[in-house]
Amino acid sequence: MSNQRIISWLRLATLVALCLPAIDLAWRWYTGDLDPRPVTLATHATGDWAVAFLLVSLALTPARAVFDWSPLIHIRRQVGVAAALYAVAHLLIYVLDQKWNLIVVATEIVKRFYLTIGFVALLALVALAITSTNGWQKRLKRNWKRLHWLVYPAVALALLHFFIQSKVKIGEAAFAAGLFAWLMLWRMLPSRLRTGFGGLFLLAAAATLITVVFEASWYGLVNGIDPMRVLAANLDPELVPRPAQKVLAVSLLAIALVALRRGLAAATRLWTQRYIRRTISPS
Repeated sequence: MSNQRIISWLRLATLVALCLPAIDLAWRWYTGDLDPRPVTLATHATGDWAVAFLLVSLALTPARAVFDWSPLIHIRRQVGVAAALYAVAHLLIYVLDQKWNLIVVATEIVKRFYLTIGFVALLALVALAITSTNGWQKRLKRNWKRLHWLVYPAVALALLHFFIQSKVKIGEAAFAAGLFAWLMLWRMLPSRLRTGFGGLFLLAAAATLITVVFEASWYGLVNGIDPMRVLAANLDPELVPRPAQKVLAVSLLAIALVALRRGLAAATRLWTQRYIRRTISPS
């Protein structure tokens, strides 16, 4: 199969995957599966998917490098735009919850810090989605890359919004923050370490440790819970999986998949070389 056809099929599969959460949410709302608080649940679900797709969009660059598979870079725009659309849906459902009273919505956004930073993140994501086209790349030239660096503070603000909104149940937010730490640390690594197993194991350890420290610090500073209790919870088998453990599991799974792909590629090359030697007579 040609590379262009692979990219076309990958884009189609990505489009379907990106639409599935919205279709599932709409169906569950229609059938009453979201009762008794459909608007609240839909608001949370769209926000969760916006964060998830943001992280996936950031993960595509390291995935393309460590798996050495260039088609992945061709779906990055799709995933980023989808994240922005889910974020817009997140806001619109919140507006619906306020009975479309835009004055109340604007007042709440100004008064509540977590809504303010969430709205700022949304504005940045919408701007990035609008300017993600080839036409805008040509118009903005060198400034296009500078503008799209806004994705990093936008994700950070979205995660802070996630943390504050989660109140004392910050498990999912801490997990997302740990993955974000992995993705940012990968970008800070020297190029020679980004694709090697040594660098990947280092990232796994660092991201896991950051998640542990950040979760304990948040509970201690924001919720007034003894950080040592949170640290001890990571060693309690009855409280698994903790956010840091999930970050470690995802990191190790990525390493295993990289090892599998490289092993299969090496085996394929070896088989091809042996086949050529057996079938082609020396001149």
